[in-house]
Amino acid sequence: MKKIILLLAFIISANVFSQIHNPVKWSASVVAVSDTKYDLVIQATIGEGWHLYSQSVPENGPVPTAFSFGKNPNYELIGKPSEESGHTVNDPIFNMKIKFFENKAVFKQRINVLSKKAFKISGEVEFMVCDDANCLPPSYVDLNFQIPETAMAGAVKAKEIEKTADLVAVAGKETAIDSTVKEEIPADSILKEEIKTVDVEKTTVAQKEKSSDKSMLAIFIIAFFSGFAALLTPCVFPMIPMTVSFFTKQSKNRAVGIKNAIIYGLSIVIIYVLLGSLVSAIFGADALNALSTNVWFNIIFFVLLVVFAVSFLGAFEIMLPNSWANKVDSKADKGGLIGIFFMALALAIVSFSCTGPIVGTLLVQAAAGGNQIGPIVGMLGFSLALAIPFTLFAAFPGWLNSLPKSGGWLNTVKVVLGFLELALAFKFLSNADLVLQLHLLEREVFLAIWIAIFGVLAFYLFGKIQLPHDSPLTHISVGRLSLGLLSLSFTIYMIPGLWGAPLNLISAFPPAQHYSESPYGVGSSQAGTVTTATAIPEGAHLMAPHNIVAFTDYDLGMAYAKKVNKPVMLDFTGYACVNCRKMEQQVWPKEQILAILNNDVVLISLYVDDKRPLPAGEEIESKLRPGKKLKYVGQKWSEFQTIKYKANAQPFYVLTDHEGENLIDPVGYTPDVEEYHTWLKTGLANFSKK
Repeated sequence: MKKIILLLAFIISANVFSQIHNPVKWSASVVAVSDTKYDLVIQATIGEGWHLYSQSVPENGPVPTAFSFGKNPNYELIGKPSEESGHTVNDPIFNMKIKFFENKAVFKQRINVLSKKAFKISGEVEFMVCDDANCLPPSYVDLNFQIPETAMAGAVKAKEIEKTADLVAVAGKETAIDSTVKEEIPADSILKEEIKTVDVEKTTVAQKEKSSDKSMLAIFIIAFFSGFAALLTPCVFPMIPMTVSFFTKQSKNRAVGIKNAIIYGLSIVIIYVLLGSLVSAIFGADALNALSTNVWFNIIFFVLLVVFAVSFLGAFEIMLPNSWANKVDSKADKGGLIGIFFMALALAIVSFSCTGPIVGTLLVQAAAGGNQIGPIVGMLGFSLALAIPFTLFAAFPGWLNSLPKSGGWLNTVKVVLGFLELALAFKFLSNADLVLQLHLLEREVFLAIWIAIFGVLAFYLFGKIQLPHDSPLTHISVGRLSLGLLSLSFTIYMIPGLWGAPLNLISAFPPAQHYSESPYGVGSSQAGTVTTATAIPEGAHLMAPHNIVAFTDYDLGMAYAKKVNKPVMLDFTGYACVNCRKMEQQVWPKEQILAILNNDVVLISLYVDDKRPLPAGEEIESKLRPGKKLKYVGQKWSEFQTIKYKANAQPFYVLTDHEGENLIDPVGYTPDVEEYHTWLKTGLANFSKK
């Protein structure tokens, strides 16, 4: 009986780690919107526990879902495919916000039909899915759409012409399950479908609002405090008593004064919220989603913020034309509600040299978040902070006596903001560098720049450096000294980052530790408690951050293993594999594991999502997708894993001898260190018996 139980356990364990996952089914349909406009609707049905990634994923993150459609003179695409709200989370492994879908995802591509005849559209979707233990390599599924004759378009509104092709993604292999064309739909069914659609839209909106609440709150808070910072600049602060004086003289009694002050404050809010609305309207949701990863947007933002920073440091002032201010002033003299509104507009124009860079930075940050209402929320927070003091002091002029006098401290605030803008600018330049993989602004360079910026800021606050518009400094105030100490402390905190410290407080800003010219830190050639005593063999590299010798080519790795007579550990992994990174960061660094990986096995890491094109002449036809050629290196390793080991999930670890025979059953994601160590030791023991 015990033998039977052990046999069953062995069979079950083998099946667990050697199986083909096919968690996503795709269907394609066509829905008429008008006589010439149609929606190509692509629906993904996702297996329980799995999630499919969004089309908008930051660079160096998971592989996003991507659609391509064949060229055809009978139609043209309108914009990009839309998608549902999904779920957005802060991923601690990739250190970025990532959006994904569970259970179901619907994508729609609108097209404009240019032909009256019926025709077909071919397309393809590339996608990646993960669960709590595995990530599958990027897969490709063909999509086919049947567009009806446009003469039918009027009738199509009373029916849905649907061509369904459920395609099961099996490591890039599709199998057509069903193809049907639905004819006329009864009117009552259409009504039910419309009601159902409305309910779904309401649910989608509710989910979207819930998922974005935190990010919108963060934008609002940052903008609110930025508004207070703008209030303390030399362009805005002196205008408080001037504004109070105006309302005191123009108001017949206190009640009227309070009413006018409230209208003035609301006018400030309206002006800046309109500005945020204008930015959202011009860019639109699709463009805003692209900001965080678009190279040119990031470069433009970098240049823009540098200009703002240099302006704040005193090199020049950014001002709107004087004629604008004169025209607005003439309108403000008319009095009444219109006059008060133009007074608020005059404040915005006159103070633009100080508020403009702050407003511009806020709009850039809010827009880069990818949410269309981000700029509106940002301007609401900023304008509230700006309007509240003006309103309160205008309503209660006696409070003016408690305000500090204008002086050199106002310019100090402006300069500090300039340094902060300059530091933030390099974050956008870093984004562009990461996207292009130029390795010009790697982690050490980025940290060196920030150390220099905040170090110089500390010297400035201590009075060791003076800028053009600074007043003579006879003494240092307690507030300035405190801010200087804070800047100096932050500078010192960042210095160990050059030697490999993680710097968790600012982990969202500098490039990741692996994006570095010295992954182990400046001045260090290795990391970890155990290191290899041999030189790096030809075709191998040191795998950061644990200094493990690894091959990325199967043949080279196997040849080296034979030469040194060591077993091979095949590491089927992916650049976008979350649990692969967890294993490398949480299991591999353990002393007992690292000793084996460094000294007892030859590690061959095969990246199934490697997008490097296969060398010319090495293209091969896919065995899983007959008639299609493999385009990328990653596809080659993905097919190799699927065909040889009957598995397509990562991470996937195989201990093998020089003939490619398994020394022990392969394993997947194994976060338990002792379990993983036992697996390695058992495989090594089996190799030594041969």
